[in-house]
Amino acid sequence: MAASNPPSATSTAPARSELPRPTRVRFRDGDVEALGEVYDRYARPVWSVAMTVTHADHLAQEVVQEAFLRAWNAAPTYDPERDLGPWLLTIARYTALDMLRRELRPTRGGHEAEQDAVVDPPDIDRAWVSWAVQEALRQLNDNEREIVRLSFYEDLTHAQIAEQLKLPVGTVKSRSHRAHRRLAELLDHLRDGPENPADGNPAGVGSRTPTGKAPRQRRDDA
Repeated sequence: MAASNPPSATSTAPARSELPRPTRVRFRDGDVEALGEVYDRYARPVWSVAMTVTHADHLAQEVVQEAFLRAWNAAPTYDPERDLGPWLLTIARYTALDMLRRELRPTRGGHEAEQDAVVDPPDIDRAWVSWAVQEALRQLNDNEREIVRLSFYEDLTHAQIAEQLKLPVGTVKSRSHRAHRRLAELLDHLRDGPENPADGNPAGVGSRTPTGKAPRQRRDDA
């Protein structure tokens, strides 16, 4: 796969929907053209994950290429009935972790190890969860995203949201239910950890369950 530069961190692009099932099936079956479609759709999200972990553009560029290579090699294990995004971005995360560990590993030659200053890696799990939640929220429609924002981030009840948006409480509740059900699907990979395409997980490192918070559905009856 030829290298290409993902968009810069300052570029803004509208959220795009998940690839259609036929494309996901073709990717699973080893169709090179499908791989190109996957790359076009997910190059920027993969790069964003890599930047979140490594904080270095040159490392993020390497992560993008290696993550897609790992995904391509693991494609036969992918279930096309599930969204490709969470599976691929989990691979990207663990690929970035591998890359960061290699960068932080002290060099050893025919002499004692160099005494470099201790470098503490960033709070990767927290950053990853935050990024994944924001990416999932972008995939909701505007009405559902606003309900989640008011409920979770501003801690309003359904009745308060209904009053603010001039909507019936029943409408707010139904939108909230749909939004949180969709978020649960999109963020399922955060709870379950990476899938097992070969002999461990798609990134080839030990499985770790990220820590952090995703929006939870309000249970008030108001």
